[in-house]
Amino acid sequence: MNYIHIDDINLPELEVYTKLSEVQLLRYFEPDIGVFVSESANVVLRALEAGYEPISLLVEDERLEKEARPVIDMIEAACPKEIKDKVTVYIAGHELLKDLTGYALVRGLWAVLRRKPLPALSDFCKNKNKLAVLYDIMNPTNAGAIIRSAAALGVDGVVLTSGSVNPLSRRSARVSMGTVFQVPWTFGEKEREEDNDNTDHAEVKGSGTGLIKQLHGFGYTTVAMALTDDSVSVDDPRLKAAEKIAIVLGTEGDGLPEEVIKACTYTVKIPMSHNVDSLNVAAASAVAFWEILKR
Repeated sequence: MNYIHIDDINLPELEVYTKLSEVQLLRYFEPDIGVFVSESANVVLRALEAGYEPISLLVEDERLEKEARPVIDMIEAACPKEIKDKVTVYIAGHELLKDLTGYALVRGLWAVLRRKPLPALSDFCKNKNKLAVLYDIMNPTNAGAIIRSAAALGVDGVVLTSGSVNPLSRRSARVSMGTVFQVPWTFGEKEREEDNDNTDHAEVKGSGTGLIKQLHGFGYTTVAMALTDDSVSVDDPRLKAAEKIAIVLGTEGDGLPEEVIKACTYTVKIPMSHNVDSLNVAAASAVAFWEILKR
């Protein structure tokens, strides 16, 4: 491993930490798979344990022998020589690194790691009976919290629509406490339909029901978390009787599209008190996972 002390955060080799967006990171080695940035020793350690390949570290000097040492030791012990010999450890002072976030409180350790190819939905669903489906959930805090609950409460895997945030985004991974590296996940495409109007530029629509139909084809009972007139309670015994079940969660505020709700096997609500109509989607996911998936 190569150790380099820096006194300028604007060096070109540090742009992957300081300037590149999540989309640019995703396309870093295009057409090959890209990279992602993880923050804090705990999250980086879980990424390494899950087999993600390290490329570089950025460490606050005072934390090199504290938070960073277990990470460095794991890279030295677990990575093949041809990988660890290419890892660069950039070291800088606190005042320099706090400008990464604009806050005085920094995590002390960042890492750039290589992404992994994601499995196709048909392969992903094999041998998984309990799924969480994140439908267009763009808020990284909510996505990370949902995945953390999924890991803790017995979900076998997480499926995200293409309109959802990538779980490897910095905030999602941090909020999840690194459980994005422990719970399997992949993206599933929504159905796309072309208007048959015989024009050269047919409008492309995302009806949103294609993913639900695929899950039905794989044998899942689908559960839309939504408030409708025909919603059943989260403790309905029919939900526990389902051998394979997928719990579908929508974005904060708008919830799930109507056509998605109608396409699901059941629409489910969590009983509320004090005239409260709903919970934050992350909180609702924890209640739903606990109640529906416990056996």
